[in-house]
Formats: sequence, C-alpha cells, structure tokens
Amino acid sequence: MSGLVKKTNEACAADHCNFLRNFCKRGHGGAAPRYTPRMDILWTPWRYRYVSTADTAQRQGVPAALAAWPGDTHCVFCNLLESARYAVGKGMAALEADRAANIIYRAQHCFLCMNAYPYNSGHAMILPYAHTAEFGTLDAEIATEMMFLAQKLERALRRIYRPEGINMGLNLGKAAGAGVTGHLHLHMLPRWTGDTNFMTVTGETRVLPESLDEAGERLRQGLAQD
Repeated sequence: MSGLVKKTNEACAADHCNFLRNFCKRGHGGAAPRYTPRMDILWTPWRYRYVSTADTAQRQGVPAALAAWPGDTHCVFCNLLESARYAVGKGMAALEADRAANIIYRAQHCFLCMNAYPYNSGHAMILPYAHTAEFGTLDAEIATEMMFLAQKLERALRRIYRPEGINMGLNLGKAAGAGVTGHLHLHMLPRWTGDTNFMTVTGETRVLPESLDEAGERLRQGLAQD
C-alpha cells in the first residue's frame, strides 16, 4: 500500500509539472503565456560576512593606510570620510587619502566611492556626506545633487565598461537588503548577460577582471572628463 501511495504522489507531481510546462508554452485557454516558472537569482554569498557584521564591527570602513585616525563613528561611510580627513590634516595629500579610501569623486553635498564588496567591476556608490538613513528626509539640494551624480556616473560607466545594462538603486533598511542601514547609499553597477555564473553560485567566488584600485582609478579619470 505504501508503494502505491508513493507512486501516486510521484505521478501527481509529474502531472503537475507537465501541466505547468504546457500552461507556460501554450498559455491558458490558448492565450499567450502569462508567466514563466523560471526565476533568475543573483547569488552573492561572498557578501554575507560583511553584511552580517556591518552594524557591530569596530572601526568598520577605516582603510589600513588611514588607520592612524583614532576615532570610530560606528558608521562605515562616516569612518571612511573621517579617517581621510584626519590623514589630510596630518599632511597626507588629499588625492592620496581619497585613493586609500576608494573615494573617486567629491561634490558639494555628496561623494562617490567604490564598493569594497563589489557585485561587478565598476560597482560604485553615491552618498551624502550627512549621516542619514532616509531618502525622504534629505534636503532638496542634496537629493538633487545625488541624481546629478547618478547621471554623471552612468555616463562614465557606459564609456569605460560598455555594459549591456546598469543596475541602480537604494536599499533603505535592513529588511530591504541594506548592509549599512544608518547611512543611505545609491548603488550603481554595470551588468552583462551571463555575468552571474557557476563560480558565483557554487564556488562562492566572484571573478573580477580588475582590482578595486584599478576600477577606482578608471572611474576617477572618467568622472573628471565628464
């Protein structure tokens, strides 16, 4: 009897799969298909260690070259800015400090920096200097400058990387996927068809053709030319 039940369950599962397959091919009642059972998933397991400790780690975001700064704001991005500011105050050239911090462009209210845990080459972020978590609370001139810089960065990415597409977005809050919840940051990264492959999914390894420093320098020069 148990064998009969097992066979019946397997047969039902097979029938269900066949129904979905045929439904997606022909559509319900002969109409065009309304959905597909496939879902593309961008796995990013290499980011887990960073995301899971971003709110608790000490002096997160302070580069080794700027470690002389003694403080801790308990914010990755504020630490980045403050350690660079401290180094310049101690005599380091501003460009050298920015390179150490992976800051690639500074404007009046916002700055651009490379993502230390990139999804792809050229993955950069646009951030306000002000420590704030909500886009809706930004002053109008800061929000406007962020959008201006987004346009500027998109142009640079398209010139330098010739991507097939670009992802741009804000993750506001932990439930929305933000690794750093207290300081909003606008992600922008170039994309290519098939850029998520077996190395990412099965090997928990991201294959990038250039170093973070090289990508940052290319974008720094590209932004300066815009």
